[in-house]
Formats: sequence, C-alpha cells, structure tokens
Amino acid sequence: MSAKADIKQASASPPTGEAPAGPPRVSIAELNNGAVAERLRQAASLLAAQGDNPFRVSAYRRAADTVDRLDRDVRVIAESGGREALDAIPGVGPSIAGAIVEMLTTGRWGFLERLKGVSDPEAMFCSVPGVGPKLAHRVQQKLHLDSLEALEAAAHDGRLREVPGFGARRVAVVRNTLADLLGRIRTPPRRVEDEPSVAILLDVDREYRDAAARGALRKIAPKRFNPGGEAWLPVLHAMRGPWRFTALYSNTARAHELHRTSDWVVIYFHRDGAPEGRRTIVTETHGPERGQRVVRGREAERVEAAKQPRSS
Repeated sequence: MSAKADIKQASASPPTGEAPAGPPRVSIAELNNGAVAERLRQAASLLAAQGDNPFRVSAYRRAADTVDRLDRDVRVIAESGGREALDAIPGVGPSIAGAIVEMLTTGRWGFLERLKGVSDPEAMFCSVPGVGPKLAHRVQQKLHLDSLEALEAAAHDGRLREVPGFGARRVAVVRNTLADLLGRIRTPPRRVEDEPSVAILLDVDREYRDAAARGALRKIAPKRFNPGGEAWLPVLHAMRGPWRFTALYSNTARAHELHRTSDWVVIYFHRDGAPEGRRTIVTETHGPERGQRVVRGREAERVEAAKQPRSS
C-alpha cells in the first residue's frame, strides 16, 4: 500500500466500537497544520520546563513555525511523499517527520504524552479497530503491555489468545490491522551500531539515578498508577556527543507489580538524522552478574561496558 493510501485510510477509517479511554485528543481528520504545530510547541515548552538542551527546544519550535507557515496541508505532503517528503521540509528532519506521521496515522504522539506524564497504553490500544476500553483493560491487566509493537508481538506469539474476549478471529483482525497501522509509522530496523554504546547508556542511567536520589530533577505527575495526581516521576534530559537522551523510571504495570519502579530506568535516545530508540536498564537479579546494571537486549555487552571509563 502506498504512503498516500496509508494516510488516507487512517483519516477515513477511525477506530470503531467503544469510545477510546484516556485523555481527549484531536481526531485524526482534524489534525491540520495548526494542530500539528501546536503539539510541537507543547513539546518545546515541556522540554524547556524540564531543563532540556536549549538547542533541542529551539529545534521543536523552529519545526512548529515551519509547519504553521506551510502553504500546503501537511497531510497532503505526507499522502503524496510519505515520511521522506516531510523530512525534506527545512527545519523538520527525520525525527520530527516520524512524529508527524505518528500524529496523522494514530492521532497520538507518544513522545508528547510521555513529557506530559499522560502516556496510557490502554487508550493507545483503543486506537486499534475492534479493541474497546474493556478489552484494552483486560490486555493490560493480563499481559502488561506498553506499546502497539508489544501488542502486535502478543497477537503473533499466542499470548493475546489468553485474554478473555480475544478469539482466533479477533486476534487475526488485530494482527492484520497492526501490520497496516505500524507499517506507516515503523522506522527501519535499528542496528546496534546505530545506538549509543552500552557504556554511554549505563552512564546516563547512573546520572539519572544519582540526580533522582538527590532530588535534583524536575518531576512530572504520571496519569497511570497515580490516583492522587502527585508529581513523583523524575525526568532527565541529557546529551552525550551527538546523542540526546530522556530518562525516567518505568511506570508500567509490571514495574509496579514487581516493585521495580525505582530500579527500572527507561532511556529514550536519538541523534540528528536518525529516529528515536529506547532501551530499559535494570539491576540483574540472577547469575554471576547479580546486582549489576544491564541494558535489556544488550546484556552480552555489559562486561565490556564495565571496563570503559565514566564519561565526563
């Protein structure tokens, strides 16, 4: 399916069934240049308030101004040329181009929701046709998933069939729908060489946990698992060379269930010319490396990383 057909299908076919849970959002069809620019400005303001690098803040504001001044609808640009056409707009770049595609395709922008502390997987699952609030809640309670990619994996490996309400036919619909939906916003597979080294990730993890323990970081009030609306979740924005990082403790159902909300650290990273990536840092609880911090998915590199000096 072409990029044009992908975006048009997303606009013409909003999710069916029960109304999505979670915070109100602009419908996909209403996301015009002004609405996209406003979200970019919100991200810039939140990054500035949370102490991020001024150059990154300026990049979002510059992109917002550019989108606002375009003489063509950003949706038309995406329909005709896809992510590459958005990337080619001066002041946008690949990372923000991916954000715009995500907004136009799903009506949401996960990065902005994280900055606001309102990221809600159940509301995200409701963007999948046939998955209403009740089923989304069952998925979260049973499988502890936190992304559409995780939901797609569960639909393929059989775990989704274990959730009441998901028979073979519904699982097949979810699997096929997610293949189309994620195909529009999925970035090319990331190689380990395209990520920061494990040593750098562990250094950011160390800086985050040290600063959080000292009470030196701005805190946000996550929506999930926070009935009192308390601003308890510290957020770090940092740079290492060309890499930009956002780090925060995991606020997933699984982290709460295992009492790891002050141990598991989720680090988001990107650099110019590359899409965003994510890794989770945890304390190893088994084996000879018990007690050491490791990068999930890159555990084999932890010994070599430990030999490298802390960056300045």
